[in-house]
Amino acid sequence: MSNQENSAVSSALNSDEKRSCASLATIYSMRMLGLFMVLPVFIMEARQYPGGDDPSSVGLAMGMYGLVQAILQIPFGLAADRFGRKRVIVFGLLLLGVGSIVAACATSVTGLALGRAIQGGGAISAAVTALLADQTRDHVRTKGMALIGASIGLMFALSLIIGPLLAATVGLTGIFGLSAAMALVGILIIAYWTPHEVTSESKPEKQTLYQLRKTLLQSDLLRLDFGVFVLYAVQLAMWVGIPSLLTQAGVSSKDHGWVYLPAVLLSFVFMGLTLFRLERRGKLKPLFLASIGCVIVVLIGMYYVSQTTPDIWVLGGLIFLFFSGFNILEASQPSLASRMAAPESRGAVLGVYNTLQSLGIFAGGALGGVISRAVGLPGLFLACAAIMVLWLWVSWPMKFVSSTSAAVDLK
Repeated sequence: MSNQENSAVSSALNSDEKRSCASLATIYSMRMLGLFMVLPVFIMEARQYPGGDDPSSVGLAMGMYGLVQAILQIPFGLAADRFGRKRVIVFGLLLLGVGSIVAACATSVTGLALGRAIQGGGAISAAVTALLADQTRDHVRTKGMALIGASIGLMFALSLIIGPLLAATVGLTGIFGLSAAMALVGILIIAYWTPHEVTSESKPEKQTLYQLRKTLLQSDLLRLDFGVFVLYAVQLAMWVGIPSLLTQAGVSSKDHGWVYLPAVLLSFVFMGLTLFRLERRGKLKPLFLASIGCVIVVLIGMYYVSQTTPDIWVLGGLIFLFFSGFNILEASQPSLASRMAAPESRGAVLGVYNTLQSLGIFAGGALGGVISRAVGLPGLFLACAAIMVLWLWVSWPMKFVSSTSAAVDLK
């Protein structure tokens, strides 16, 4: 068999890997759709509840999910290493379902906040990505991570269309009820569709505290943790201003999703044509750095657009470029993080990674509003560009792991 044939075979997912990727991406997608559908309508709908006239209470109720997620990502990651990935995923989905039911039955903003907090208790991101890493070979893992990463952008775009439609017909109660139903479906998927995880007899021994600390403090892993914080902080901060620019360009707020959706879908095509091929050729580092540069270019473009009357085609092109860079970074970073960790510490490593992701979401949403009020939208986009330049500088010396041998060497 020729080298090209060997390469083609090795880059294809086998049947178990396809089942694992498809099932876990479906679980992740349904979870994210249930959470994202609330975002475009929560502020307006919450005003109908007792206490909804207090913006700080409504903001707290909306943000409770992210705050609890950030607190519990590391404990859930450690639990996934100790008790098994599937058990933690099922427990997290149960919490998501219970929280959704509590929010659906809420009669006040306080009740909504309680439901959102319980939803946030389902911090399963680390367990899901750790299980996917366990069930995929190293050289095809980025494909699986890409499915999960791409689901975030796709569900975000769909939620902007579906959320307002559901809110107009069934309100927040119906949206939370649908989230509870999707959590139940997720439990059935993990039980009956996802392949069995590694048995306790064949699992490697757990790392000592010293070995785990040595793993978590790897310089390149810290660069990835910093990177995911910046990526999500910038994304959330950008979206403080982008809806306003779309409205100025003549797009009704209820139609924003129709701009995001094609941009997201086309960015998936771009990712498929670049990421997997270049990774196989050992060109992941230049693509990774170029993707950071792409986001910087987008932010500079947004800076200039925000100073004039925006053109919808220019905005659409910039949004497409953003998601093209975002999807590549979103897919490659957790894959790289999983390669830097021994299998017995993947849950902890990805728990830290997802904690920084949640903190980035929280920081971006909070600081985006503060910066835009202080210096306007042009200043917001320039500040985000400066942060991305800092990330580019931090990432430049990073070594891109091509096999799991690096994790083994840590023992």
